[in-house]
Amino acid sequence: QIDKYLYAMRLSDETLIDIMARFRREMKNGLSRDFNPTATVKMLPTFVRSIPDGSEKGDFIALDLGGSYFRILRVKVSHEKKQTVQMESEIYNTPEDIMHGSGTRLFDHVAECLGDFMEKQQIKDKKLPVGFTFSFPCRQSKLDEGILITWTKRFKASGVEGADVVRLLNKAIKKRGDYDADIMAVVNDTVGTMMTCGFDDQRCEVGLIIGTGTNACYMEEMRHIDLVEGDEGRMCINTEWGAFGDDGSLEDIRTEFDREIDRGSLNPGKQLFEKMVSGMYMGELVRLILVKMAKEGLLFEGRITPELLTKGKFETKHVSAIEKSKEGLNKAKEILTRLGVEPSHEDCIAVQHVCTIVSFRSANLVASTLGAILNQLRDNKGVGRLRTTVGVDGSLYKMHPQYARRLHKTTRRLVPDSEVRFLLSESGSGKGAAMVTAVAYRLSEQHRLIDETLAEFKLTHEQLLQVKKRMRAEMEAGLKKKTHETAKVKMLPTFVRSTPDGTENGDFLALDLGGTNFRVLLVKIRSGKRRTVEMHNKIYAIPIEVMQGTGEELFDHIVTCISDFLDYMGIKGARLPLGFTFSFPCKQTSLDAGILLNWTKGFKATDCEGEDVVYLLREGIKRREEFDLDVVAVVNDTVGTMMTCAYEDPNCEIGLIVGTGSNACYMEEMRNIEMVDGEQGRMCVNTEWGAFGDNGCLDDIRTIYDKAVDDYSLNAGKQRYEKMISGMYLGEIVRNILIDFTKRGFLFRGQISETLKTRHIFETKFLSQIESIIVKTVCGAVSRRAAQLCGAGMAAVVDKIRENRGLEHLEITVGSTTEPVAVLCSAGAAGPPSLATFVFFHSFSRIMHQTVKELAPNCDVTFLLSEDGSGKGAALITAVGCRLRDAEQ
Repeated sequence: QIDKYLYAMRLSDETLIDIMARFRREMKNGLSRDFNPTATVKMLPTFVRSIPDGSEKGDFIALDLGGSYFRILRVKVSHEKKQTVQMESEIYNTPEDIMHGSGTRLFDHVAECLGDFMEKQQIKDKKLPVGFTFSFPCRQSKLDEGILITWTKRFKASGVEGADVVRLLNKAIKKRGDYDADIMAVVNDTVGTMMTCGFDDQRCEVGLIIGTGTNACYMEEMRHIDLVEGDEGRMCINTEWGAFGDDGSLEDIRTEFDREIDRGSLNPGKQLFEKMVSGMYMGELVRLILVKMAKEGLLFEGRITPELLTKGKFETKHVSAIEKSKEGLNKAKEILTRLGVEPSHEDCIAVQHVCTIVSFRSANLVASTLGAILNQLRDNKGVGRLRTTVGVDGSLYKMHPQYARRLHKTTRRLVPDSEVRFLLSESGSGKGAAMVTAVAYRLSEQHRLIDETLAEFKLTHEQLLQVKKRMRAEMEAGLKKKTHETAKVKMLPTFVRSTPDGTENGDFLALDLGGTNFRVLLVKIRSGKRRTVEMHNKIYAIPIEVMQGTGEELFDHIVTCISDFLDYMGIKGARLPLGFTFSFPCKQTSLDAGILLNWTKGFKATDCEGEDVVYLLREGIKRREEFDLDVVAVVNDTVGTMMTCAYEDPNCEIGLIVGTGSNACYMEEMRNIEMVDGEQGRMCVNTEWGAFGDNGCLDDIRTIYDKAVDDYSLNAGKQRYEKMISGMYLGEIVRNILIDFTKRGFLFRGQISETLKTRHIFETKFLSQIESIIVKTVCGAVSRRAAQLCGAGMAAVVDKIRENRGLEHLEITVGSTTEPVAVLCSAGAAGPPSLATFVFFHSFSRIMHQTVKELAPNCDVTFLLSEDGSGKGAALITAVGCRLRDAEQ
């Protein structure tokens, strides 16, 4: 009979799944910039960005204001063997007249209680960090402010709605003047609960309150939170779900009793979901049902007493008592007798059944809104099964004998693909507020120390000018006969005397050797009105045993690859001119002779250093006796890059490479190149600038991290400038900084993992969000300095060219291949490496260009990106070489 009577309160799973979908839509609206103003579920950002990670420590105060009493705690978090928390607390009363009086009186009361507490704790002279749990809907734009949107529950103090509660409290504290407090965080009680439980269980990412009121919070991805700048990491969102249904979206399940409750409340039309669920209204709901049933003669033989008609006489604690499994019916008799209705045994059973239906509906409704949050978390993570913990607090959940079990059961039924652990918050939300404060305190300390460390990577304009000046001095030393031997920046003549003039024509072969891959290209250059360059190429691997075997084996391997390519292209009979890009330091004595000074990049083939590589290649071709080639030029990759770009832009007279390594070349006046006879015209000089600083001239700006990277490298003490700017080493610098930060406890909870000890740790999946922000900051600082140092070197080069030519103002193009930070990048950014590389690459280029502009203001420098690498450049140099050779003949 009662089931029939209260049919509307019994919700099927189908209805609950529907409510779950509705709430998910409301969440989406609340998170979106366009719909938030009109959304009923406000989804407020809390600026809490991480749960405790176990490294927090310190002495904190927590205030907890949100119900009829007000609690102050002192929370000491210490680290001996493991993290321990000591708490002492006092409870203060909040009288009704203060809850309904003026805001000034309310905050004076809070400040007075806090003063009393500090007096008792003898800490009035200390300025301790304070966390303020304020259990009302607040708008926040940062952690330490909270603008009250509207009072809920029993509060109605005037002049607070629309104001910042931190300001009001600070004002009240100042007015007293007998102590000082540093309010670092305003925390909603749901967030406090999540943080309290998060302290014990790192998986906790939902906070749930079912007490006087009801609400929930959870960790949302920043990319979904339109109201806060930034897409990195996560932030806790306070849903304020009590207002779900305020726009009419729950009308189909609200009953006449819900409507009656709402009409008699302090805030009609508001918090409609809360009124169907929370402890403040549950007893009253049951009372209204009993009155109506009695009036219709279904209970108490139709007897109605003044007590039964009095609002608030049947309390939620009575519902809990009546639903106890053993003594429930006796309790029902006791409670009903006090209300003056003389209940029969049947009446007691009926009343118990009414209580069950009302409290079960509450648990079912909470399960469906919680289910929506769990589904959101699962989708955010992109996993099939979600494993998570929900921190729970609130008198109804704690005191009602069946509530928790029903809630857990329904939740698991509605969200079968989640493993949910429910964790009861033992010490309420106050400890959580202290934890939020502790996290905020840890992060601000951390930022200060990180900024201090990274300050060494910030170079001033003056320092960069010094670098430019020193680079210039080193270049001069490399060009002069008497200092060339001892110079570190070698300034090697390349015997490339001209950039392409557009008349180049013919078919050319190019070889490109400079890493683990070896490329052979056929380049068809056509001059005339429509200049075209057509390229065909094939890539061959060089096995490590060949890289590190004998010179003869290496060159035989190269010749085998060429032979394969000539067959593949069907051009074995023709004796084609060939250009050889050889990206190792060479001393050239003519365009087609280059003596290898030393191997780099992992090559170790014997009997090559000190030999002419063109001679070694010609000998290899002879040994094979299959084809003949006309080797015209040996080319450094930097020069190849300059030539490739010069073919597009005749103004290009500088080549720059910042990739695995770094180098630059440029067109120097013959009169300045003392190592080569002749005064007329120009020649391209390969600076080999990676060795800049090997004489100690950069020691004043090298950090301990640069020194560590250098010490552990294969060529300690060599290529120091390159080690500060090129991709091969930037990741290592970052890794050394991160190891240091980890040792100092800022990262990875102070544990240096195996991954961090290895050399390619930068897969972002190892990083939590705060950590990935720190890693990004470090990558940013390191790559920014690299770009600035590179720019300072380039400024030295362009200014030298300008002065060589006696110009007030120089317009020049640099042909460059910069992919410096590709190596670093998988490091820095989450998401696909290609995107990360792109972002870093752009900022690297932008900062480098900006630096050149600032340090060489009289030069207008354009950077042209070489698309086709240095192979095409080698063919162009060969073409120019043939052109000049024909002209001489």
